[in-house]
Amino acid sequence: MQNIHNFIADMDWNELPVTVQTMSKRCLLDTIGVAIAAQTTLAARIASRFATIQFGPSNNSRSRLLGFDGTCSVPGAAFSGAILIDSLDAHDGHRLTKGHAGATVLPSLLAMVDYLSNEKTTISGKYFLELLVIGYEVSLRTGIELHKSTEEYHTSGAWAPIGVAAMGAKLLQLNQSQLSHALGIAEYYAPRSPMMRCIDQPTMVKDGAGWGALAGISSVYMAQEGFTGAPALSVTLADEKDYFLRYELLNQYFKPWPICRWAQPAVEAVVTLQKQFSFDIKDIKEIKISTFHHAVRLANKQPTSSDEAQYSIGYPVAAMLAKGKIGAEEMNENSLNDPVIRQLQDKVKLKENQSHTDAFPAKRFADVAITLQNGDILETENIEARGDVENPLSNEDIQTKFNQLTKGIITTSKQNKLIKLIKNLDKEDNVKDLLDLIMGKPS
Repeated sequence: MQNIHNFIADMDWNELPVTVQTMSKRCLLDTIGVAIAAQTTLAARIASRFATIQFGPSNNSRSRLLGFDGTCSVPGAAFSGAILIDSLDAHDGHRLTKGHAGATVLPSLLAMVDYLSNEKTTISGKYFLELLVIGYEVSLRTGIELHKSTEEYHTSGAWAPIGVAAMGAKLLQLNQSQLSHALGIAEYYAPRSPMMRCIDQPTMVKDGAGWGALAGISSVYMAQEGFTGAPALSVTLADEKDYFLRYELLNQYFKPWPICRWAQPAVEAVVTLQKQFSFDIKDIKEIKISTFHHAVRLANKQPTSSDEAQYSIGYPVAAMLAKGKIGAEEMNENSLNDPVIRQLQDKVKLKENQSHTDAFPAKRFADVAITLQNGDILETENIEARGDVENPLSNEDIQTKFNQLTKGIITTSKQNKLIKLIKNLDKEDNVKDLLDLIMGKPS
């Protein structure tokens, strides 16, 4: 455990590799963009109302909500913010954890920092980013270990709380004993949600980010009060001697579209075919998708909710063919009955490709073959989605995605302010300006 203690205690922004510094800002901008766009989802609105009613503020625990007006306790604000981000599947992720640290880590950090800021504690941009790196790095390492320890695939809410506990313990200056207990409490109480249940039957529960944030934040404050829970076994297993020598954070991927990452290779394949061939979607007879097992589980049911659309493979493929784009608008309930998209989706056929299954999760491939009415077959094989480490989205791509997701929700002026502020956040003496731009009005 001493290695992780040293990692947390010795974290210094100025000593981090430039690549890590840059990646932390990329993650921050991307996730905030998703949070802004997700304000329109029903799940986010329900969670914000629930948090303000059931997790009311007190003199010692008070935070504004991310994306919504209102005030509640710090754990409640983290819970609401995590469900907000999790409700639109556009946030960054990590292949080996098969999940997303940022959807739990960032809203938890924002809630804790907002409370301290209101208590006249100054948090610099450098310190904020240091904490963010800790949250991501510990989450990702423990997530990898958790997946090694069990055959059942659990949501990110099962491991991201441990990163929240590490980050929160640093922020609240817990001693080594309290830190160990915070990590153990977070691991013990983190929700071991069965991810594939939500893949087979998509609902608002998604990736467990909300309850993960609640568990992670609560573990910090409980440990501060003397509650015990050590050891955290996944932390011990992941407690390698290469902290500061390598960073799982650098293995983050970024999504071009707000859908499950498993569906994105098939969409990328369709984009490839659209660029290579000139064809009219009216001439399409059949769309065959051959991909890995978990992606096939997304299935081709006609979606009746945004959650079903995001956890589908047939719907986004059809939407890309019909609209030439997939944004938050295409995931909105108002778009789900589009007759052209529905007709195209009816032509989708799914098949598992064993070689692609064997390559998962390190690689995620899809083959797509489009048969036209005249018998021509347009096909492409072994396609991976853009955004992985080997084929990353550029900083300009992420900025464009941010602007597209937030268009019509915030002004162009506010978009530009956020982009500039995050780019130079390490030069800011206080993160209050960032908080004021993304947190709602207090109640």
